[in-house]
Amino acid sequence: MAITGRLVWLTALGLVPVVVLGQATGEPGLLLGAWLLLVVVLLAIDLAAAASPRKTSLERRLPERVRLGEAVDTELLVTNTGGRTLRARVRDGWQPSAGAPGTRPRLTIPAGERRQILSRLTPTRRGERHVETVTLRSAGPLGLAARQVTLRAPGTLRVLPPFNARKHLPSRLARLRELDGSTSVMVRGAGTEFDSLREYVRGDDVRSIDWRATARRQDVVVRTWRPERDRRIVIVIDSGRTSAARIADEPRIDTAFESSLLLAALASKAGDRVDVLAFDRRVRARIQGATGAALLSRMVDALAPVDPELIETDWASVPSEIRQITNQRALVVLLTTIDAPAASRGLLSMLPQLTRRHRVIVASVTDPEALDAAASRATLDDVYRAAAAERQLLDIERVRTALTQVGAQVVTGSPEDLPPALSDLYLQLKASGQL
Repeated sequence: MAITGRLVWLTALGLVPVVVLGQATGEPGLLLGAWLLLVVVLLAIDLAAAASPRKTSLERRLPERVRLGEAVDTELLVTNTGGRTLRARVRDGWQPSAGAPGTRPRLTIPAGERRQILSRLTPTRRGERHVETVTLRSAGPLGLAARQVTLRAPGTLRVLPPFNARKHLPSRLARLRELDGSTSVMVRGAGTEFDSLREYVRGDDVRSIDWRATARRQDVVVRTWRPERDRRIVIVIDSGRTSAARIADEPRIDTAFESSLLLAALASKAGDRVDVLAFDRRVRARIQGATGAALLSRMVDALAPVDPELIETDWASVPSEIRQITNQRALVVLLTTIDAPAASRGLLSMLPQLTRRHRVIVASVTDPEALDAAASRATLDDVYRAAAAERQLLDIERVRTALTQVGAQVVTGSPEDLPPALSDLYLQLKASGQL
C-alpha cells in the first residue's frame, strides 16, 4: 500500500476545525479521534475500491540493438485483465545508463482493455542495458491511497559501439584505390603483386621494365604492381585493467574499438582477411571468418558487451591465441596502453615471439591533457603538473623505444587521432609491400 499527498492534506486540513471545535466543546481529544477514524475509514474504502494491479499483463516491444548516441523507441503494453477500471501510475525499471525518461505516466485502463506507453531511450553507455521489472501503483477513486506491485517484464537492449571513426573511411578508401590503381594518380602506387603490362612513359622506374615483353613487342614495356591481397590481419584488443582508464571522457577500450572497426573496414575493402580478439586472461570476444559488411556487423555485435576487466592481461598467452587463428605470417595489431613501463613488462617479454613470425603494430591512446599540461608553466601548480606530465611522456617514450628495439612498430594518438593514424600506418605498409 502507498498513501498519497492528498491523504496528508486531508488529514492536516481537518485538524484545524477539529481543534477549534474541541476547545469550544471542551472535548478536543474525542473530536480528534473521531476525525482520524473518519480518515482511516475513507482510506480503507478508497483502497478497497482501487483495482488490483496484479490483474494486469505486460508486454514489452523493443529493438535488439542501437548505436551509442542514437535514440530508440520502445513500447510497453499494459493490459487490464481485472473487472475494474485501473487508474495507475507506471514506473519502468530501466538501468540509468539506458537513458530512459524520468517520467512516470498515468494510465486509465477500463476492464479488458490495453494501453501503450511509448518511451524513447538514449543510452549513455555501450553494452547490454537491461530492464527487469515494472512497478504499478493503482490509485482508488478518491486518490487517497494506492495498491502497489512490482511485476516482471524483462528486456535487453544491446548498445553497439558508435563507430564515429567511420568519417575517416572515405578518404582512406580513396587512398586505397590509388594504391590499387583504380584511380588515376600522378604517382604510381607501389606493391609486390604483379598486375599487368603497359607501355613505358617518362618517369617510370627503369627497374620495372620487362625485357622479355619488350623484346617480343619491340617497344619498351613495364610491369605494374598492386598491393597484395588476401593477407591476414589479426587485431588483439587488450581488455585488461589498463583499458578501463578514461581519456578525454572515453574509456581506452572504446578508443580501441573505434580503431579496430576503422582498420577492419579498410582492410576488408583491400581484400585482406581480418580476425579480431578481445583478450585479458581469457577470450572476451572472437570474430573469425567474416568478410565485407558481415565483418563489421559481427564486430560491433561481439564487442558491444565487452567491458574492461580489473585484472592484469596475460600477455604470455597471446601468441598461442594467435596461432589458433592462423599459422601464416600476418599483421598483428595490439591495441593496448604503453604509458606505464611496469604495466608493459609482460607485453615486452612476449613481443619477440610475435615479431619473429609476424609484423607487429602496437597502438596506444595518449592523453591530450598531458601534452597541454607539459606546455603550461604559468603558476606553481602548473609547474608541478607539467613535471608530472613530462614524466608520463618520458615513460611512454621509454616503452616506445623498447618496443621498437624488439621489432614492433608503435602508433600513438589521442582518442580522436588514433583510429586514422593506425589506418594510415596500414596503408603505408600496404603501399611499401611490407604486408
